Amino acid sequence: MADAGVRRRMNREEFVEGVRERNETALSRLGSSKSLYADTNGEMEPDAVLRAAAAAEYHAAETFAAWAEDESDDGARDVWEHVADVEDDHYVTVRGELDGEPNLDEVPPVQQYLRGLSDPIERAGALLGRTLAADKSKEQMTGFFTGEADPMTASTFRDLRGDLDDQLERTLDLLDALCTDESDWERAANAADEAIQTAYDAYTDSLESMGVNPKPVC
Repeated sequence: MADAGVRRRMNREEFVEGVRERNETALSRLGSSKSLYADTNGEMEPDAVLRAAAAAEYHAAETFAAWAEDESDDGARDVWEHVADVEDDHYVTVRGELDGEPNLDEVPPVQQYLRGLSDPIERAGALLGRTLAADKSKEQMTGFFTGEADPMTASTFRDLRGDLDDQLERTLDLLDALCTDESDWERAANAADEAIQTAYDAYTDSLESMGVNPKPVC
């Protein structure tokens, strides 16, 4: 019989795969070139992509810093603080690539959703969902700058994307610690799904407002 540690690892993997499978369509479309088009309001230029990336990192850092300030669970607070620091570093990195100022006035819908959560299990689930969506976004940004013959900026986004693996593992470690029964894992899964769907709804709304069909044309 496998020991408890092995069973826990299998459950972690099944949990993530379950989130991915339930949101397969949304994640696939968030990983398409149309996602960048939506994020930049149709301005598929390097500076517009950098401005969109900087704004996303800034608001993420603000969200997780706020979580850390009001979190009573020590383990959760440690994770929120770490992720806030990483996202702030990401913002500084991307901001350094810009000549002008990013627009930081509008909070992305996914961050609005995250900021409405207070339960650490739901927060951890939503963070996992946001991480999976952000992975798709950074994949597109890496590809965009590769296509622009800008390997240094492409490498920057590849490095930022690499940090998401650590965030995912820390989030799963936290869920292992927080979730004591099936209902806890279900709450986390629902929050993960909602975070992804919120990001996806923002994607479709942005494209439709520009008269673009968010669904791929076969």
